[in-house]
Amino acid sequence: MTRQWKLLDYALASLLRRKGKNLSILVIYTLTVATLASVLFLTQSLRQEATKVLSGGPDLVVQRLMAGRHELVPLNYADPIRKLPGVKSVQPRVWGYYYDSLKKVNLTLMGLPAEPEILVLLEGERPSKGQEIAVGRGIADTYGFGVGDSLLLIDAAGEKQLYRITGLFETGSDLLTNDLILFPEAELRRFFAMPTNRATDLAVSVYNPREVATLAQKVRYHLPDSRPIGKTEILHTYDTVFHWRSGMLLTVSLAALIAFCILAWDKATGISADERREIGILKAVGWDTTDVLALKFWEGLAVSLVAFLLGTILAWTHTYVFGAGLLAPVIQGWSVLFPDFDLTPSVDLYQLFILGMLTVTPYIACTVIPSWKAAITDPDSVMRS
Repeated sequence: MTRQWKLLDYALASLLRRKGKNLSILVIYTLTVATLASVLFLTQSLRQEATKVLSGGPDLVVQRLMAGRHELVPLNYADPIRKLPGVKSVQPRVWGYYYDSLKKVNLTLMGLPAEPEILVLLEGERPSKGQEIAVGRGIADTYGFGVGDSLLLIDAAGEKQLYRITGLFETGSDLLTNDLILFPEAELRRFFAMPTNRATDLAVSVYNPREVATLAQKVRYHLPDSRPIGKTEILHTYDTVFHWRSGMLLTVSLAALIAFCILAWDKATGISADERREIGILKAVGWDTTDVLALKFWEGLAVSLVAFLLGTILAWTHTYVFGAGLLAPVIQGWSVLFPDFDLTPSVDLYQLFILGMLTVTPYIACTVIPSWKAAITDPDSVMRS
């Protein structure tokens, strides 16, 4: 152990003697690690936030398909589902999307009765009359409106409708309600020109979550044109989307990692005359080849660990202090009104370990292998060269 500590001390002194060259490598190394780690941190945090929000949703959502596309579901579809053993409740839901060409934003319009946990997050009054609505904070900020103000929307018939804002959703619910407008159900049906015997989908609650898959099969049997979607499937979809987007960014970042490896290899294979002379002197005074390789291993490990730690800290700061402003638009997606919220720190140690293997191992190899070639050469010829 004492021998290794001495080798490490000598390796650090050797790095400091060539601080200009090693500092440039360290800066590039740190930025490469920071870019890759930022993608991993942001993706993991968004997955956790999505899981936390969607966990309060319905256990099963039943849609109707026609010609392979989502179609309005008849309200009488709820009757056979309610009769299935294990079903707690079936709630028809009326909701849809609205594009405002003036602000160039997509809004989600939902009719009452809404999810109970959504109403708990409401500041102000619940909309009760036909021309009353409640809106999310993102909409209020975009339009510059507040409680008591009016919002102009154009309905399915092309008519302008003026709605009074009676409530705002709390800031803590932004991820769920940021682009949401809550209507009385009858008014939203009129706004969308939706038949009174139709709904957008059916929200099904069950007593035992482990029976969701079985109930979904029964729903398909009784209603062949339906598409039951379990909560786990929705969570899996979000997980897949975030993985795909992060994978896209990591693929782009892979070019930077490859460029860094080429730079590291060029640096390592281009051992300077002073470094070769130093290896020759060490061999001449009695150092073994294993000692020289251990010295270079400690040099590479010291640079790698410092760059990895600095890059990880930089990525943590970028993601959780500054909100990952450079990467968030790509990972979050297309929503114009995607909310500003504090990301909860979430780190996957396995992913961090893989990142360390992909960045630390190549640099150490690029440092040790060329030094081995010089270490096995005759010391006299090395010093003469």
